[in-house]
Amino acid sequence: MSTPAPLSTASGIWLVAERELSSKIRSKSFLISTGILLLVALAGILISGFTSANPEATKVAATSQTASIVSALPDVEVTEVADRGEAEELVRSGDVEAAVLPGDGATGYTIIALENAPGSLVSGLSVSPDVEILEPATTNPLLRYFIAIGFGLVFLMAASTFGGTIAQSVVEEKQTRVVEILLSSISARTLLAGKVIGNTILAMAQILAIAAVATIGLIVTGQNEVLSSLGAPIVWFAVFFLFGFVLLASLFAAAASMVSRQEDVGSTTMPITMLVMAPYILVIVFNDNSLVLTIMSYVPFSAPVGMPMRLFVGEAQWWEPLLSLVILLASCVAAIAIGAKIYENSLLRMGGKVKLAEALRG
Repeated sequence: MSTPAPLSTASGIWLVAERELSSKIRSKSFLISTGILLLVALAGILISGFTSANPEATKVAATSQTASIVSALPDVEVTEVADRGEAEELVRSGDVEAAVLPGDGATGYTIIALENAPGSLVSGLSVSPDVEILEPATTNPLLRYFIAIGFGLVFLMAASTFGGTIAQSVVEEKQTRVVEILLSSISARTLLAGKVIGNTILAMAQILAIAAVATIGLIVTGQNEVLSSLGAPIVWFAVFFLFGFVLLASLFAAAASMVSRQEDVGSTTMPITMLVMAPYILVIVFNDNSLVLTIMSYVPFSAPVGMPMRLFVGEAQWWEPLLSLVILLASCVAAIAIGAKIYENSLLRMGGKVKLAEALRG
């Protein structure tokens, strides 16, 4: 009786990747959480689009002398009154936010309000000096803030979710001794590669689905200008995330291989989790700080968030994403090599936590 031929490396990697894919796709919790994430992304874009397209009008009372001037202001709903007394009555009752009456000042108008005059109304009727901006903002500050949240949140959710999945899978196989059966057919490096590739496919599928939903939402709400400015940053985000996730996934798997109980996974993967959370926090807090964003765009763990943000606001030169990607690729190769060594040396060691020095020495 002939013995079966051993699996090739490619076949082994694909079998492990297929196992990771099928277990996730059959998981109701994964499908539900993915659906909720897509709905939240779509709802956020639709709400912001409809809100910006249909801003709430400011209700203003005006006499026949001032009605034409006030009506020319954007987002203003004018109620014409006969005199000052009627205007004050509407302001006091809350039917209008302010009233614009003829006045003796430089502008020729007087604004009457109950407590605070609407800023848009004051600025619209003010006589402003000529303003010359030496370094004009390239994007709307509020839009820049929301885009920063979007990039940071998507990176955080995808990296932590699938990185955590890899870590739990590694420890579960050690706890149940399944790993010993697997290593009788394939090598530890083949097993690691299959896990990383399988979860990378799932993570990228989720990223592409979110990108598709975001594109549809921007088109439906007529935000074509935002869509055109987001096109290249989204593509670069996907490219950077691909290699950044491979780097993180290798480290998650290596860290998890050093313990034998699910209770210990959190402590051993905490440093990597902090690396995933840091870009999310930094890009939100420092979204308008060009120096911090520049540093983030060249650090491998934060480049998937920092570089797309700089591309969106127009602060990055054409060659900078390429240089950052080279740095990320070099870091990815180094992380895979170190992670594979730790994984290979720790996978069959049961009991207590394996020290990092011991895992590296073998």
